[in-house]
Amino acid sequence: MGAGRWLSKRMKIPWGRGANGRAGGGTYNPPAGTGRPAREKARKMSQSSVLASPPAPRLITFGVVSFLNSRPLREYLPGYEAVAVRPEVPSRLIGMLDGGECEAALLPVVDYWRNRERLRAVSDGCIASDGETLTVRVYSRRPPDRVERLHVDGDSHTSVVLARLIWLELYDRRVEVVAWGGGTPDDDRSVDAILLIGDKVVTRAPRGFGFEVDLGAAWKHLTDLPFVFAAWYGRKEADLSRAARILNAARDKGVSDARGIALRAAAEHGWPAELAVKYLCEIMKFKLTPGMRAGMDRFFHMAERRGLFET
Repeated sequence: MGAGRWLSKRMKIPWGRGANGRAGGGTYNPPAGTGRPAREKARKMSQSSVLASPPAPRLITFGVVSFLNSRPLREYLPGYEAVAVRPEVPSRLIGMLDGGECEAALLPVVDYWRNRERLRAVSDGCIASDGETLTVRVYSRRPPDRVERLHVDGDSHTSVVLARLIWLELYDRRVEVVAWGGGTPDDDRSVDAILLIGDKVVTRAPRGFGFEVDLGAAWKHLTDLPFVFAAWYGRKEADLSRAARILNAARDKGVSDARGIALRAAAEHGWPAELAVKYLCEIMKFKLTPGMRAGMDRFFHMAERRGLFET
């Protein structure tokens, strides 16, 4: 073999020249993109791609009520990524928040007030009325100013406090409140008056009671202000910025589709379709306004002054 050539067993590689122009060691240039620098570059690009991928959002659970009046607020929540919705009766939602079972809940405003040192508003979504509610009513066998004992539906703490306040302010009566065990009060003559809330007021209204007081209408008559029954609240220490964005966006979609929701949900809730449309599109309100905040503040002040949050 010549002095300037070396023949490997696999391939013939010519000698090259070093930087000084003299004969140097032979070098092998692999095909582009297959050498060590290329592999290192590919590895770094792969790592960069992994690092750039956003983490999956943390699951947010919302505690909601199952009544028709909550549908515009909750109808579109399941469509958002990493969101779970848990229906419950209003009075149990505070327990869900306390137990860490949900990040935000559509809480009765009385439960917020009683726990305000550790709760805060999450969204401007709410369940409110500016007058008649259709679904928060006291049925009585005697005139309201003669009612002495009021059986109450324990599903909502707010409605119970509101009923007691209405009777104090409008009828000058401090009624005795008695828990209602459920069933049908129609033939129970020991029940002179009963407070009922929710869909059952429309679908299973009691018979044999000659007097009705709609608490939303009574509050409007007393104060000329709207009344807020529930709003979105969460724990003060929690980061609820993403929850707030989802709740507001879902509410806006629900309000825009209120008529469609009413028509789709009426049969499920046992409502006549036309009444469900009127209820969601005209009677109930779903966004906190300055007037509604003023109504809430007035309610908190009046009930506190009367000592109604103590029992």
